Amino acid sequence: MSVKTSLLGALIYTALALYAAAFAAGGARRRAGRALFAAGFVAAVSAVAWRGLSTGHIPLQNLFEVFLAMGALIWPLALLWGRLAGTASRSDPWIGIAMLFPAGFVFSEHPRPLPPALQSPLFVPHVLVYLIAYILLFKAATLAFRQFRPRPADDWHAAERSAHRLAEWGYPALMLGLLLGAWWGKLAWGSYWHWDPKEMWALATWLIYTGYFHARTTLAPEARRARAALLLAGFAAIVLTLTWVNLSRLFPGLHSYAM
Repeated sequence: MSVKTSLLGALIYTALALYAAAFAAGGARRRAGRALFAAGFVAAVSAVAWRGLSTGHIPLQNLFEVFLAMGALIWPLALLWGRLAGTASRSDPWIGIAMLFPAGFVFSEHPRPLPPALQSPLFVPHVLVYLIAYILLFKAATLAFRQFRPRPADDWHAAERSAHRLAEWGYPALMLGLLLGAWWGKLAWGSYWHWDPKEMWALATWLIYTGYFHARTTLAPEARRARAALLLAGFAAIVLTLTWVNLSRLFPGLHSYAM
């Protein structure tokens, strides 16, 4: 476990503590929870800003910076889905904890110079749109998981509608990230597609969510668990794409700098 002792670490742990307090105070459904959640966001954004000033580039280079950025994105995205999909809940700060924990305790904060491939105007939009998609689809997966727990039928239907609404936002962002990545690959390496492990897993993830939307139009309304299983499978593929493909020695490739 990698514990940070720097100012950056102090900001990360402050954000984690505030997110935990927000969860204990009722999350997005209680005034105190919302205030603590917003305070956690301020601490997380401060950590992102400090990291950017320290490294001299937008902090989206490696897994430490990616999880740090997602920990800051969770609050504005929670506001978005609370207003548009009616899914604000006590668990929203917990998602922030899940995003920030790897930055605080798993991945090294040691800065690295930005490699030439990342010195592109597509660097930030490509990574950022993917992170937004990942968070939205994480929330969709938490709602899909409710389909496998004993609950009143009305709760099942409400959770499925909200999960689908989130998937409707996350899926285009996922596709845009894939297209921006292909464009970036053409500029950086001379070809839109390289059969790189990261590219293949990103494509597989997109295909799973494509299958989910196909299932929405073809499966009977009663097949809610089958649709929920596809959302869970899609998010499992996101986790593999974001972490295991980068960390495993089985998948060396053009994206190895993202560790």
